[in-house]
Amino acid sequence: MAPETPLLPGDLIDEREAAAILAAEVRTLRNWRALAKGPPFRKVGQRMVRYHRADLAEFVAQGRGGNAP
Repeated sequence: MAPETPLLPGDLIDEREAAAILAAEVRTLRNWRALAKGPPFRKVGQRMVRYHRADLAEFVAQGRGGNAP
């Protein structure tokens, strides 16, 4: 198993920015999390949810995000 690359400032974004990148609603991201669907996310502490930019890019590249045809 390869070690994870260290996170750089700006790599983790909140759900509002993630929703904008995916052209989706914040509510959609919350639903996906509850259903264990959508892009991977990280919980920081007990309440803070963050998305990694690389995970969002991969999610979109696989044709599963936003308003992709």
